[in-house]
Amino acid sequence: MTTNTFLNLYSHDFARVAVAIPNCRIADPAFNAAETIALARQAEQQGAVLVAFPELGLSAYTCDDLFHQRALLDACEAALATVVAASAQLSPALIVGLPLRVEHQLFNCAVVIAGGRIQGVVPKSYLPNYGEFYEMRQFSAAENTAISQIQLLGASVPFGTGLLFEVSNLPLLRFHVEICEDVWVPIPPSSFAALAGASVLVNLSASNVVVGKAGYRHQLVAQQSARCLSAYLYTSAGKGESSTDLAWDGQGLIYENGELLAESERFLDSSHLIFGDVDLERLSRERMRQTTFGQSVRRHADEVARFEVVRFELNLPLDKALPLARTVERFPYVPADPKRRDERCTEVYNIQVQALVQRLSASKISKVVIGVSGGLDSTHALLVCAKAMDRLKLPRSNILAYTMPGFATSDRTLQQARQLMQVVGCKAAEIDIRPSCLQMLKDLGHPYAAGQEQFDITFENVQAGERTNHLFRLANFNHAIVIGTGDLSELALGWCTYGVGDHMSHYNVNASVPKTLISHLVRWVAETGAIGYLGSDVLLNVLNTEISPELVPGKAGAGSQPGQITENVIGPYELQDFNLYYILRYGFAPSKVAFLAFSAWQDKTKGNWPHNAEVARNQYDLAAIKRNLAIFLDRFFRTSQFKRSCVPNAPKVGSGGSLSPRGDWRAPSDSEATVWLNDLANIPD
Repeated sequence: MTTNTFLNLYSHDFARVAVAIPNCRIADPAFNAAETIALARQAEQQGAVLVAFPELGLSAYTCDDLFHQRALLDACEAALATVVAASAQLSPALIVGLPLRVEHQLFNCAVVIAGGRIQGVVPKSYLPNYGEFYEMRQFSAAENTAISQIQLLGASVPFGTGLLFEVSNLPLLRFHVEICEDVWVPIPPSSFAALAGASVLVNLSASNVVVGKAGYRHQLVAQQSARCLSAYLYTSAGKGESSTDLAWDGQGLIYENGELLAESERFLDSSHLIFGDVDLERLSRERMRQTTFGQSVRRHADEVARFEVVRFELNLPLDKALPLARTVERFPYVPADPKRRDERCTEVYNIQVQALVQRLSASKISKVVIGVSGGLDSTHALLVCAKAMDRLKLPRSNILAYTMPGFATSDRTLQQARQLMQVVGCKAAEIDIRPSCLQMLKDLGHPYAAGQEQFDITFENVQAGERTNHLFRLANFNHAIVIGTGDLSELALGWCTYGVGDHMSHYNVNASVPKTLISHLVRWVAETGAIGYLGSDVLLNVLNTEISPELVPGKAGAGSQPGQITENVIGPYELQDFNLYYILRYGFAPSKVAFLAFSAWQDKTKGNWPHNAEVARNQYDLAAIKRNLAIFLDRFFRTSQFKRSCVPNAPKVGSGGSLSPRGDWRAPSDSEATVWLNDLANIPD
């Protein structure tokens, strides 16, 4: 794959779609057609594949009884012919609104145009006739006719509400069109269209504005896109519609599965467009994953069967780099918006606390044992334990916390562990594991016991296992349970000592929380002063400590800088958490994950890490992304599943964020990583 092809969003099953808000003139179809064509050309320049225009946009919505004037209706068809002719030189498909005479009736219609041809006509299903609306005075509802073909501009074209339009050279783009009121009813036509395979739902609306209506439109469109696991494009009339009794704000919206991709500025004086890059593969995979979507297809088989697919090709802009315009967050587990970040932290923290409270209550155990290293994960787990004791109205001295220095424990982390236990108010103790580790190394005949500096896996795991062994026996002795501290990122990468090691506990509060989110949770506790000013200082020191298992001494021995830097071995957590999110949650191919990562990191202004010093901390080029992704794929798919197949109980925190075999992830322990590593070849060097 060439660099330009790789950097083209259409190579990764995205589609750039546009919503148009043109200025209009009432009963002046020629002017409105010119505005339509001008906006369509602008959309083409931006690489869009689909452009939606407002309801009755070629005539204007507020024509009232003028709709029954032949001169206006003839002019609308002439304007349509102008747009169709212009489309022969345009790449995107266009959806325009106008009144059409069919079988001695007048219908409010959406016309799909592509490549110089009308591909189909969709009449409005539901005509509002309440409040300020009198559409039944001028129009007939779609159900008033049963014909499926009409003659229009000298050609026979499909007609009806059961039409789906598929771009054959972008097959995941199958769209359906409904008109205004159709989405306000209890079961919109687009609901059945989604079950019939439409991934993009389009609404041509006029929709006058009153106080509060803009917010309700957001709710309506967001929920319809979420329920239908689809994208939803909404366009409405703006400047130029009659203000005899109404006002118009020109609100355009693009949602994808409940998430806002783009919104127009309302009340603008000029014609304008908004764009959204829709992830078609994400929608397809969500439908595959959510099996109740398929059940709904079967349950509504009669409605689904009435849809027919109209296929046509478009001239996709594949010959150049076309980067994503949508925001791809560098930290998908950590919301960029400060308010949402705080809400996320509050919810995650409370989920962990509630789960631990339930486990202690059900087991009728009132004490916990936890190893505190002075590092990030055990710090957060200790904070969860403290809050759980508060909730249970038990003294924090029921937390039996132990720091267990080994051969490579640094002075910094040891002091942080001591300070942290003090400010939390738990019962703190210190156990030097070196004597028992030396005895085991001696029993094994390990060279280190004879004075040789052999720092191999056995040397590391003896220490990790000795710590866990002590914790379990301490739990037995004190009628307590051992609280695990390892996080989701470590489970994904297999960065834990199997069995009698940090892999094992009685209950792990962190198992579905990734490292990047734990970092922010600890910072959030520090900034809120939840454990006092001194405690906040300790937490900030922990955050600024290099992540290390501290199992191999540095050159100057214990007490120096760590001899191991975790991220030097397994890659940066910020990249690996990104890879984990898109591979675990969506099952994307590695090449697409790399494209998304490149989109997130290519611009220094796009960082969303909570603090400015960390926003600019790292920038990753495509080579670095590819290199670290290779590490992730091999460790995740080939070497680490056996550890995940028997993890302790732990609360699931996020959607798709658990690697428990009892939760989101069941996989064989002897899988190969070949197919994923082969896909890396699609990423340019």
